[in-house]
Amino acid sequence: MTCPICKKPTDPAARPFCSRRCADIDLYRWLSGRYALPGSPASDDADDPEEGGMNGDR
Repeated sequence: MTCPICKKPTDPAARPFCSRRCADIDLYRWLSGRYALPGSPASDDADDPEEGGMNGDR
């Protein structure tokens, strides 16, 4: 198995990565939104109780 970041062989202590450095790079990518899936913008109506949104349901 190879590291998904740098393609070096994995280290059992940092699996599936080769090092803590590559694991931190991957975590930063997740936290910064780089791995986000594209989609349509969320509607503000879902939070409006008068519109029957999710937060206004009883």
